[in-house]
Amino acid sequence: MAGSRLGQWLCLVVCILILLKAEGASIPITIVESAVSSGALCLDGSPPGYHFEKGSGSGIDNWLVHMEGGGWCESVESCVSRRDTFRGSSLKMEKTMGFSGILGSKQAANPDFYNWNRIKIRYCDGSSFTGDVEAVDPETKLYFRGGRVWQAVIDELLTKGMQNARNAILSGCSAGGLAAILHCDKFQSLLPATARVKCVSDAGYFIHGTDISGGSRIESFFGQVVKTHESVKNLPASCTSKMNPELCFFPQYVAQTMRTPLFIINSAYDSWQIKNILAPTAVDSKKEWKDCKLDLKKCSATQLQTVQDYRTQFLKAVNTGLGSSSTRGLWIDSCYAHCQSGSASTWLGDKSTEVGDTKMGKAVGDWFYDRSAIEKIDCPYPCNPTCVTVDSES
Repeated sequence: MAGSRLGQWLCLVVCILILLKAEGASIPITIVESAVSSGALCLDGSPPGYHFEKGSGSGIDNWLVHMEGGGWCESVESCVSRRDTFRGSSLKMEKTMGFSGILGSKQAANPDFYNWNRIKIRYCDGSSFTGDVEAVDPETKLYFRGGRVWQAVIDELLTKGMQNARNAILSGCSAGGLAAILHCDKFQSLLPATARVKCVSDAGYFIHGTDISGGSRIESFFGQVVKTHESVKNLPASCTSKMNPELCFFPQYVAQTMRTPLFIINSAYDSWQIKNILAPTAVDSKKEWKDCKLDLKKCSATQLQTVQDYRTQFLKAVNTGLGSSSTRGLWIDSCYAHCQSGSASTWLGDKSTEVGDTKMGKAVGDWFYDRSAIEKIDCPYPCNPTCVTVDSES
């Protein structure tokens, strides 16, 4: 009897493990040991890491490289505060990770990319993978090497088969979505000329916007990020050769000079942007926006009009950046959300958000494979009853 129960228990454990593997819920981290010799290190000096699920069948030569988000550190002090966390050290990162949404392995939930080689690059530099400072302060022991980190991971992936890619996407969410834009053309240049290569930015189109004080605190913040990490050398030269290099941290200026097709997934009311670009705490001394920023339903009529004006700013910045290019793709909803491609429930689930009767997973697939032109722009808030609330930086 005991033996029978033990057998049943073992069978259950095996079945669970098989299910977890099938769901991509236990993808181990790969540490790029070779990065040490090139100084491609996280903030704390540890080598970078990524999670990799190999492609199969028709997807064996297709590659989807997704960059993790997680904000930025704009000063030595703020970088020190994240240095010893998973945002600054591979030693603090979880050893396994599940994939979902755009990285999902279920055909029904991710029909266009489920069997591709799928990679998630962990974010441990605080500069959207752009920093490159040779000197290391012996007191803080901070390594500002995000640009080298990106190159080291990509170089390793090239040796694992990506140099033979037939189709490839560079994508990311939040700070990783910005990185997808900043590194897009370089990524394309490293792959075969015959490959179809495109980039997808989720919640990464941070605009050079005006805040509630009439200023642009985000400009000074991004300027400090670029200065602290010495990012200029890793920003697209096609942009830095034409304007103040610090402005080339803003997608609306970079996108104007890009050669590679770009798809934007974003809310016109991106929750991070409303909280940090439109109404940053530093310019809201009376905390009048505190409740509104947490829930748009709590905005006063005047505040809501200001939020609607921000949508106008956002859409103008998108059109300024991407112009009327036939290669651009847009899926811009009116949900109060941030980062929407990483979950099965928002990517292509039964109840996923729709814009113009189209879910984002279908929109990206149709655009990538040139099945149709995709320019989906939602009506103004609060018009969309299909909104799924998401606010993450994964």
